[in-house]
Amino acid sequence: MKLATGLALAALIATPALADFNDAPPNVPSQKPAFEGQTRAPVLPAAFELTATKRVDGLSHPWGMAILPDGAVLVTERPGQLRLIGTDGTLGAPITGLPPVDAREQGGLLDVAIGPNFASDRQIWWSFAEPQADGTNNTAVATGTLSADNSAVENVRTIFSQQPSWDSTKHFGSRLVFDRDGMLFVTTGERSEVEARPLAQDLTTHLGKLLRIDPQTGAAAPGNPTFTGVEAKPEIWSYGHRSLQGATLDAQGRLWTVEHGPQGGDELNRPEAGKNYGWPTITYGEEYAGTPIGEGLTQQDGMEQPLYYWDPVIAPSGMSFYDGAMFPEMKGDLLIGGLRGQALVQLRLDGDKVVGEQRYLQDEIGRIRDLEVAPDGSIYLLTDEDNGGLYQVTRK
Repeated sequence: MKLATGLALAALIATPALADFNDAPPNVPSQKPAFEGQTRAPVLPAAFELTATKRVDGLSHPWGMAILPDGAVLVTERPGQLRLIGTDGTLGAPITGLPPVDAREQGGLLDVAIGPNFASDRQIWWSFAEPQADGTNNTAVATGTLSADNSAVENVRTIFSQQPSWDSTKHFGSRLVFDRDGMLFVTTGERSEVEARPLAQDLTTHLGKLLRIDPQTGAAAPGNPTFTGVEAKPEIWSYGHRSLQGATLDAQGRLWTVEHGPQGGDELNRPEAGKNYGWPTITYGEEYAGTPIGEGLTQQDGMEQPLYYWDPVIAPSGMSFYDGAMFPEMKGDLLIGGLRGQALVQLRLDGDKVVGEQRYLQDEIGRIRDLEVAPDGSIYLLTDEDNGGLYQVTRK
């Protein structure tokens, strides 16, 4: 399907909400931040208006995207399709060659990434919910070569499978980010089930972990942390995470992540090697039934505090630092997609501290699953819907 970029019906004009979204009551009012500014940062002034133009619709729950050197966009659809959207807005047929996925509930074909040498080797990577013969599943990462005509992925091989597999259809994590050394960060989840939660603290598993692997072999990347006195999976970079659904590098090459909290307590972190980020022992959140998680703790020695958290949640997914020319007012700001928040979230930083927040397109285009900054400085957004779309955000 192809939609003209300037189609009047597809264009939405969005002005940042003037109301203070911080007025919304928290889910857990008894919990207090560990330091000033850890939550509910001041609302940034509305400096400009945005136009969100739907470039393509008809996508089935799109999850991840990668912008190719020529400006075309690879997009994943959770039911298992990988599609190419051409520079003219043409949506290609499903690309063949991918392995099967478990597409129940939150599972399916998830993120996609290209390596630094794509222009010469056409190698791509993708993450997915990998079905097992016993009915369990796990987050997995595969790689292959995109054919010259963009119709197939060839030489496909699965390089990593999260251990252990679990009988769950939730919390796969699944963002893929290359670091400055060419190694691959892989985010995971702790699979949501109450019995699986403690495994986020268990270093002998990949559940609830941020991993760093060699993108060719899937083995642990050189320079990963070691854990003294305990057995640990060598792929682990950090642990104690719930479900990491956004990840990106900053201008210094450091990784930042966002993860889904329970009811209350979505987190922004800058995960450091070998550190414990607390789930499920500490969290700014509660069970969906309104009861405490564990002992209801928000702090404990040896566990890291989030740099920022949201209560009530925005369900963050997809993130990128803005480095384009179209919106100089946002240069260096962190942009995050909101699923439950149904907004493009802007965070302003002073060092590693969040000092302001704004939300654009609130409740106007749907659940924002992923975002990327395009070469011209516009912002691409994917909406996670039955009839999902790729939107291009420009200045009004």
